[in-house]
Amino acid sequence: MSEHKIIRTLTTGILLATGAFAQMSSFPKPNYFRETFKQIDTKIILQPPARLRDFVKDGNLELSLKDYLGLAMANNTSIQIQYLSLERSRNNITSVYGLWDPTATASFSPQIAINAPLPSTPDAYRASTTESHLIPLNFGYSQTLETGQFISADVSGTKTSGGNGGYPSFNTGVGVSITQPLLRGRGVYITKIPLFEAESSYKQVGFNLTSTLLNLINNAENVYWNAISARETTKVEKSALDAAQFNWDFISKQYSLGAVSYLDTYNPQGALAQAKLAYAQAQYNEAQSYDAVRNQIAVDLDPDIRKLPLSLTESVELPESEAVIPDKELEVQKALDLQPSLKSAQQSLDIDDLSLASAKNNLLPSLSLKLGYNGAGNGGYYTGGFGSTYVGPPISGGLGDALGQAWGWGEPTYAASLTLTLPIRNRTASMALANSLIQKRNDALNVRNTQQSIRLSILNAVVALQSATDSLALAKTEDDLESKNLDAEHTKYSLGNEIQQNVVIAAQQLAAADLTLVNSKIALQKAVLNLYTQTGELLDKRSIVVKTP
Repeated sequence: MSEHKIIRTLTTGILLATGAFAQMSSFPKPNYFRETFKQIDTKIILQPPARLRDFVKDGNLELSLKDYLGLAMANNTSIQIQYLSLERSRNNITSVYGLWDPTATASFSPQIAINAPLPSTPDAYRASTTESHLIPLNFGYSQTLETGQFISADVSGTKTSGGNGGYPSFNTGVGVSITQPLLRGRGVYITKIPLFEAESSYKQVGFNLTSTLLNLINNAENVYWNAISARETTKVEKSALDAAQFNWDFISKQYSLGAVSYLDTYNPQGALAQAKLAYAQAQYNEAQSYDAVRNQIAVDLDPDIRKLPLSLTESVELPESEAVIPDKELEVQKALDLQPSLKSAQQSLDIDDLSLASAKNNLLPSLSLKLGYNGAGNGGYYTGGFGSTYVGPPISGGLGDALGQAWGWGEPTYAASLTLTLPIRNRTASMALANSLIQKRNDALNVRNTQQSIRLSILNAVVALQSATDSLALAKTEDDLESKNLDAEHTKYSLGNEIQQNVVIAAQQLAAADLTLVNSKIALQKAVLNLYTQTGELLDKRSIVVKTP
């Protein structure tokens, strides 16, 4: 076989062996190279908003609070961004497994040396030009196991020939070794600390995601109630405008009949102008609040749906089941059990324990035991196996014999070593342990601080709910009295016992009472919303399921 054919055969062997080793690390994928070397598509295609057309009815986008929050979870850009943090944390866990990924190596480095005589050498002593070939080939495999051991294996072979008709010789070797840590890095728990830390961080990111979603859903629902408030305010201002217009029409008729002087028309005209201004401002506020609703559910990204009027169907009246003033201590305990911010703070303590174990391990001396075995084999040219033109008697021992000797425990070499690395001083590891202790104390205090903050927020939320409930009751009483007062003023004015200005004032006071009543109802809805947010039960109350660890 020619030299070129041998090189081509060995090169093919390298590629096949490398592929076999490479597939071991990604088993059972048979298309390792296609996936490894394929071009990565970095183009990001964002999907359009989902399910919006399901809520189009009679030319309106009709949304209850439940439907609105469902669309917010599906389409809100800020919420979608938050979920990416969970994906990154999950990828970090997979990345840690790379510590135990096996590694395969292959090398092929042929050498051809040509030795020519020196020009000054006399012809009688001048030797012919010689050529020698050295073709080494090596395969290796190494891996750190989850139990801490490091194993390695290699197979090597070298073909040496004179290149000028000289017969080649073969040398092969097989080596296997295992290194066992005896102090530092010993045991499954220690070696898996990076994995445990990544898993704990993943849980913490899940708690942080839930906490963030609580705030985002709270904000989204506040936007909804702001729109409801703006809608109801517009209705109240329209009623006030109608009353002012009716009063002005009445005064105009009286003026045309000569019952009142022109001086008596200024007050109703001013009241009408004021009512028109308030109504216009209410309409603008309503339009802005509806745009905010569209933004929360990504309607602004759909050119067809965003043109449709919004119809928010939720009532401002709070259900009786939610109008009960809860017990403060029960709500505090509920929050301590459910609040993801507290769970996240407590998860930090678990991560601190892992950091302490790792820091303590790094203080230990490094003592390792290594056991190894090496086998060797050699052989010369074998006529039958390589198709040589040599016509003499066959020379026993070819490549097959050399490999057989190496794999068959031929010429074995056994080795054992015990290595101790004893740091006289290890300030870096000592300070890492000290900082880990400080961090754990800091996180323990953070847990306490979070518990105190939760308790205070719950107490404030319950007080705010009580205040909103009482304010609503008072607003209802005030609105009822102002309505009766306006009727009384109209009656007295029609009987000639009251001046027209007092009628206008009574109408303005009723409009203000109506606004107070609407705002009180919305305030009560938001107070309940705030309490659910502080206790951590908002997502459950709104039937929102978050898949976290």
